[in-house]
Amino acid sequence: MERKNINRGFKQLRVWNGAIELYVLTCKLLTEFPFELKKTVANCIDASHSISRNIAEGYSRRSIKEYLNFLNIALGSSGEYHSCIFSFHKANQITNEEFEQLDKLHYKTENELIHLIKSLQKKMKEGNWEVTFNN
Repeated sequence: MERKNINRGFKQLRVWNGAIELYVLTCKLLTEFPFELKKTVANCIDASHSISRNIAEGYSRRSIKEYLNFLNIALGSSGEYHSCIFSFHKANQITNEEFEQLDKLHYKTENELIHLIKSLQKKMKEGNWEVTFNN
């Protein structure tokens, strides 16, 4: 059963869904790393998960300033994530194909996040933000 309310509206966002897909793919491709790298892999998985978590938390705050703050935190996690997968690739810890899969999805998600931030900044500047639950 799908449970819906206004506080779960973030689930309709392409960027949130993309971030969830990124987390799932990251877990799938990185969980078999050797024990010595488990902490590093855990940090990368956490960075990917942080993107969707911060989008959801910011959305649920209902304040445009707080929403933008959490989206910017998600963007920071996105940068951290890219650094992780790039370094794994440079160290030959993931294949070219794995890097391409991760980077392609990350790039798409990161760009959607940037577009959402720009859109909300425009709404804030124009004063077009509804802060009530009367949607």
